[in-house]
Amino acid sequence: MSSVAKESGSGGSLVGELFQFGLYKPKQGRLVRQLTFLSVAILAVLIGREFSYAGMLSSGNFWLGAVIAVAGIWFAYRVVNYPKFTDFLISVQAELNKVTWPSTDQLKRATVVVIFVIFAMALFLYVFDIIWTFLFQLLGIRYSG
Repeated sequence: MSSVAKESGSGGSLVGELFQFGLYKPKQGRLVRQLTFLSVAILAVLIGREFSYAGMLSSGNFWLGAVIAVAGIWFAYRVVNYPKFTDFLISVQAELNKVTWPSTDQLKRATVVVIFVIFAMALFLYVFDIIWTFLFQLLGIRYSG
């Protein structure tokens, strides 16, 4: 594939991309690409471990698990360099850079508000439950004891 086609994002299929070695836009979206790779690679290793230790086959479980783990790590490496997915990850990081994160003071105040609202709602529901239970017992719909 030519470098012009790689830069424009008109890559081939994912299966074709699995057998490539190059990086697509290596300087852009590095953090989100690395975290995505790490997540998919950990998942692949855990799946390989399950195949290795679960006893799904009578022999060669360790090697099957190792092959699955290595293939999964290679897939993780290639999928974060697949042009369409890479462009998506780059745009995700660009959007995350636009987010205004709260300060520590704002976060503490918001946490207090949330905890207060949760306790107030719990108290409100408790009082409502008592009232409805009393009304249902009064009407004979619900019997106590």
